[in-house]
Amino acid sequence: MKTHYDIVVVGGGPAGSTAARYAAEQGASVVLLEKDREIGVPVRCAEGVGEKGLSALIAIQPQWIAQRITGAVLHAPSGAAVQLHTDEFGYVLHRKIFDYDLAQMAAGAGVEVYTKAYVQGLVTEADEVAGVVVEHMGVRQAISARLVIAADGVESRVGRWAGLDTRCSMRDIETCAQVTIGNYEGDASVCHFFFSSELLPGGYGWIFPKGNGMANVGLGISGDKAHSGSPHERLQIFLRQVVDRPAILTRVYGSVPCAVTLKKIVRKGLMLVGDAAHQANPLTGGGIVTGMAAAEIAGRVAAAAITEHDVSAERLQEYARLWGEGGGAKMNQFYRLKKFAFTLSDDTLNGLAKATLDLSPEKRTMTNIFKAALINKPSLILDAIKLFT
Repeated sequence: MKTHYDIVVVGGGPAGSTAARYAAEQGASVVLLEKDREIGVPVRCAEGVGEKGLSALIAIQPQWIAQRITGAVLHAPSGAAVQLHTDEFGYVLHRKIFDYDLAQMAAGAGVEVYTKAYVQGLVTEADEVAGVVVEHMGVRQAISARLVIAADGVESRVGRWAGLDTRCSMRDIETCAQVTIGNYEGDASVCHFFFSSELLPGGYGWIFPKGNGMANVGLGISGDKAHSGSPHERLQIFLRQVVDRPAILTRVYGSVPCAVTLKKIVRKGLMLVGDAAHQANPLTGGGIVTGMAAAEIAGRVAAAAITEHDVSAERLQEYARLWGEGGGAKMNQFYRLKKFAFTLSDDTLNGLAKATLDLSPEKRTMTNIFKAALINKPSLILDAIKLFT
C-alpha cells in the first residue's frame, strides 16, 4: 500500500466500488479500503433489485442472478393478497458475487483494493481532510490523498470525523432482521410484501425467493418502534405466520437509512456516497441502484476535480447538485409517500386491499393503490403518478 493516492475510497460495497471505478477510469490514482476480510461478505441485504434501474447502470451478468422475479404480491393484515399488475421485472441477486465482481471491475480500471483495511481516522492539514489513517494486516499507517470518498454506510464515521452530521433520526432508520431459509415451497418468480401497523410498524416484511428452494425472509420496522418489540422478536412471529417450519440457513441484522439525502454530502476534500449520504429509497429501503447511480456521479466529479487541482467544497458541490436534480429529487418524493403510507392503520390497509381486489386484475397497479390511499391527500397523488408510471 502506497502512502499517497489522488483518491481514497472507504467502503467496498456497490457504491464504493462504483465511485472508485469511475474515478480511476478518468485517470485518478485510487485506493479502495474495505474493513471486512472479503468484498461482499457478510451479506447484509434482502438482495432484491429492479432490472430497469440496474441495467441502466451496468451490463447485468448471469452469475449475479439468483432468481428472476416477474411478479409481486402485497399482503394486508387481514391476509388478503393483491397480485400487482406490472410489466417490469427484477432480480434477487447473489450479493456476494455481485459485490465481488464490482470490486474486480474497479481493480481492472486501476483501483488498488485492500480488504481487512480498517480506517481509524482522518489525516488533516489546517483542519482540512487530507487522507486517512488505516490499519491493514496489523500495520497502522497514514495515507495522504487529495480527496476521500466515504462509502462506509449509515451514520458514516468518516463523515462524522470530517464534521458532517450523518446522523439519522430513529423514525427514519429501518431496523431489520432477516433469515435465509432452505425449504421455501412458494413460486420462485414472485416476491411477497407484508404490511401491518401492529406487527410491522413503519416498515414491512418480505419474502424474496432465491431459487433452489431458498428465500430471504425478513422485515424492517421504524427505529422508534423497536422499543415495543425488537426486529428479532417480531421476525420470530412473522416466520410462524408465513413459513411452515423454516429451515434457517443464515441470519442477518442491520439498519437502513430511509430518509431524505443529507443536506450536506461534500466538504473540501470529502464526498459521501450511498448509505453514508442517505441515498437509499426511503419507501422501500432499497439502496443498491440509488447508491450506484450517485457513485457514478461522484466518481466522475471526483476525477474531474483532481484533474483541475480543485477539491474545494464549491467544486465538489457539482456532485450534490447533479444528484439532487435527479435521484435526490425522486427520493424526496418517495419520502413524502413513506411518511404517509406508514401511518396507515391495519383497518385502512385492509380496506385498501379490499378496494384493490374489486378492480380488474390489469388495474391492480401501484399507481392505483396509492391513488386510493391518497384520496384525502391530493398533493401526494402527483408524486405517486410520477414515481410509478
